[in-house]
Amino acid sequence: MPRERGQSVVASNRKARYDYHIEDVVEAGLVLTGTEVKTLRAGRASLIDGFASIERGEAWLENVHIPEFFQGSWTNHATRRKRKLLLNRKELDKLYGKVRESGYTLIPLSLYFKDGYAKVELGLARGKKEFDKRQTLKERDAKREINKAVREVKNRET
Repeated sequence: MPRERGQSVVASNRKARYDYHIEDVVEAGLVLTGTEVKTLRAGRASLIDGFASIERGEAWLENVHIPEFFQGSWTNHATRRKRKLLLNRKELDKLYGKVRESGYTLIPLSLYFKDGYAKVELGLARGKKEFDKRQTLKERDAKREINKAVREVKNRET
């Protein structure tokens, strides 16, 4: 069977960009079981409440929900198990140094297949305060108003 080309997004964590300041983005591979891969190919996963941790020199993706495979039997996987992340040593050491600093965490931003391999995009993030979130909403509303005004002007011209 020929290998897939390109990239197909399975799940994205849209709320992460609202709740956190994303300072750096890293791509990591995932160690998965067969039923997890089949479930992801069906487009079923949730990154909400997910995070990554670094323990004993290894990176782990925790609290990410991949539901059981609907045709699976007793061989099905646990839905919220820890999944190993594949990073090279240089990336791992850099992330570990940052995460040790107070206020930083690793958040999954998106889960996708790239050339047939399951990948997760991790963001090195710092939590936003309440006023930062309000500022983000104001900026989003302002952009929406500007785009609306531009559309109205274009519609009047035609």
